[in-house]
Amino acid sequence: MTRVAVLQSNYLPWKGYFDIIHDVELFVFYDDVQYTRNDWRNRNRIKTPSGPLWLTVPVGTALDRRICDVTLPPDPRWAEKHWKTLRQYYGKAPYFALYADLLRHVYLECAWATLSELNQYLIRTISRDLLGISTNFADSREYALTGRRQERLLQLLQAVGATEYLSGPAARSYIDPEAFAQAGIHLRYKDYAGYPEYPQFHPPFDHHVTILDLLFHTGPQAPYYIWGWREEGRSGD
Repeated sequence: MTRVAVLQSNYLPWKGYFDIIHDVELFVFYDDVQYTRNDWRNRNRIKTPSGPLWLTVPVGTALDRRICDVTLPPDPRWAEKHWKTLRQYYGKAPYFALYADLLRHVYLECAWATLSELNQYLIRTISRDLLGISTNFADSREYALTGRRQERLLQLLQAVGATEYLSGPAARSYIDPEAFAQAGIHLRYKDYAGYPEYPQFHPPFDHHVTILDLLFHTGPQAPYYIWGWREEGRSGD
């Protein structure tokens, strides 16, 4: 069975995004689709003493473009600001220093041309180097896709040889299970319930923040709080 997930790239996603990556054999970035404003594509949340704070990558106001066509400003001030903000609010976290060199490289030493380039680099690097995920990655732009919406998604899944598709739970409202059954692809929905809390600055606890929050507070133990707790529970049955 070839388990596949297909998602748009997000900026510093929350832990659930990496939970999906961990659960499949192939993860496909789906960035040659419509960019959506006020979404997770170019922003995410961190914890502060005053409550959640958005870290937002400036991408302009144009609406009619694909995610992969969203360019970033050549002025690096946004990146410098994100680095300083992370250092300000997480500098005293137990494991901030462990990841500081990587983030300093991303924000101060690299010039990112597009949002997809930035997002995909961060997601691949965090997955492989920080969380130890062995999932393979691909990009939907590698395939000659036609059609729209579900038809296009099914075409992509067939092109990569998927026999099982792991979808986010929000897709229940528009996915047609019968179409997947007819294509011979088992449809499964990710369950985000039950994540354990971890020591986190500025209570009350908030699960829906960037993966960096978990990494800064738990370091090498981060995988336990994403999927390890679930595997531990199964082994005790």
